[in-house]
Amino acid sequence: MIQTNIRNIAIIAHVDHGKTTLVDEMLKQSGTFRSNEQVEERVMDSNDLERERGITILSKNTSIIYEGVKINIVDTPGHADFGGEVERIMQMVEGVLLLVDAFEGPMPQTKFVLRKALDAGLKPIVVVNKIDRPEARVEEVLDEVLDLFIELDADDEQLDFPVIYASAKSGIAKYELSDTNEDMLPLFNMILKEVPAPKGEIDDGLQLRISSIDYDKYVGRIGIGKITRGTIKKNQEVVLCSADGTLQNFRVSKLYTFSGLKKEEVNEAEFGEIVALSGNDDINIGETICSTDKIEPLPFVKIDEPTLAMNFIVNNSPFAGREGSFITSRHLKDRLERELLSNVALRVEETDSPDAFKVSGRGELHLSILIENMRREGYELSVSRPEVILKEVDGVLCEPMEHVVIEVPEEYMGTVIETLGQRKGEMTNMISNGSGVVKLEFHIPARGLIGYRSQFMTDTRGNGILNHVFAGYEPYKGEIPTRTKGSLVAFETGTAITYGLYNAQDRGNLFIGPGTEVYEGMIVGENSRSGDIVVNVCKRKQLTNMRASGADDAMKLVPPVDMSLEKALEFIAEDELVEVTPENIRLRKKILNKEMRAKAANKK
Repeated sequence: MIQTNIRNIAIIAHVDHGKTTLVDEMLKQSGTFRSNEQVEERVMDSNDLERERGITILSKNTSIIYEGVKINIVDTPGHADFGGEVERIMQMVEGVLLLVDAFEGPMPQTKFVLRKALDAGLKPIVVVNKIDRPEARVEEVLDEVLDLFIELDADDEQLDFPVIYASAKSGIAKYELSDTNEDMLPLFNMILKEVPAPKGEIDDGLQLRISSIDYDKYVGRIGIGKITRGTIKKNQEVVLCSADGTLQNFRVSKLYTFSGLKKEEVNEAEFGEIVALSGNDDINIGETICSTDKIEPLPFVKIDEPTLAMNFIVNNSPFAGREGSFITSRHLKDRLERELLSNVALRVEETDSPDAFKVSGRGELHLSILIENMRREGYELSVSRPEVILKEVDGVLCEPMEHVVIEVPEEYMGTVIETLGQRKGEMTNMISNGSGVVKLEFHIPARGLIGYRSQFMTDTRGNGILNHVFAGYEPYKGEIPTRTKGSLVAFETGTAITYGLYNAQDRGNLFIGPGTEVYEGMIVGENSRSGDIVVNVCKRKQLTNMRASGADDAMKLVPPVDMSLEKALEFIAEDELVEVTPENIRLRKKILNKEMRAKAANKK
């Protein structure tokens, strides 16, 4: 049987190619919003961090009605760090809209998300977006997309993909570039025509795979997934088939479908529909819900393994407990366990210390978003330098590799090639488009990229664009030179004074300004040379030192370097930590006392 009145699609693309903007326009033009309703831009990016950074972190469900057909839409992240979100979403849909920028063409994450869609056997519709860009090169980009499909071994049906030309920002979609329509109707029609309607048996036993998790403080844990067989009813007795093979009976207390941006409570839903349900707080991603009379769990979705790990440690600095509400190891453990329930690509392991947990993820961004969310929720913690996860393959020590694509003005090309060469990067391609911008492609160990982004921005004066995606495991490439400059470390606990900072800034770049509270062992700047230097930023001028009354005014401080969380994680060395609180990000030595540090260094 076929559900002709339903279509399920996911929108996939590289970062910044316009997924969320396209969904905005589809919602507006399908009449989902009232004509007088105030709707903010990128309405699907509901998380504060998503709005601030302009990226999608969590996949989200919505739906529109067009010509009597309900189109369920899943907006997915473009960053490879959130690939776990993309992988499981492929199980909920029958087709994908692949968005490609009409100027940039296919990028590393385009390849990553398209591979996942093709592997899942989904029908792709290619949407060439941003056709109104002055430098758009639509025909060349289409050729590049076809090459990408061939490279990824798409079958004949997938290679014969339909194409739509669009400007999501202007709310226009066209079959041909020469068309004069001013709306998105061609895209809606293409979805109805090309995306297969869900197939299944309505009279058979219920089968529903959980692909996403939501939480509501009133109803508890909510599982979201597509019904692949049968029907589900509110108050129905069902069986939860866990990944470890255990079975658990429960009653469906609430049942929802998606209508626009809201969840709408319903009493019944049939196969092919994407639903949300509650009634069991043990529901996890990848598990199957079946009817009691026919228990047939679907295979568990394999998620790519994490490639990067860091330690999350209870904050034990002299300022611990001042700014956060959650500071104990129990708080930390509970929060990480809660994150595991919905963040499928994350791993958490206990360590030898009860105050430290090893947290593994798909990349620096993946882990830094978790840390940022935790600090906003009131948590205090310290985190160590990210380290790549090595593994043995056929008796050979292997490490994760990355495929890196860099776009940079020609004058900075030499510096980028030289620096990545030192970090064991091999250049695999170089394309000059004649506009003074060069596209460079590298194959590089993942650890070679740790700490590189900030250096890249400095080397290219902020004019470069860097993207990377996981490219598998290869034999260990040998030692890579790490940070060459040392740290400026605070000598004592107190408040930083202009006089002390003025004397310290000759040694390197400062991270703090006057009035900042510091403690012994806190990192207050970067040394201009190798090795650490202890500086006294709390030092006051001796009162007996008679000088002209305006002498202090003449002390000009260089503005301190603003250390964001990502910059801090990239900067720290092995013997350093980042202290994260709701109000501050501080850098510190693991061992705060100078003499104790010296003893530890001698032992090494």
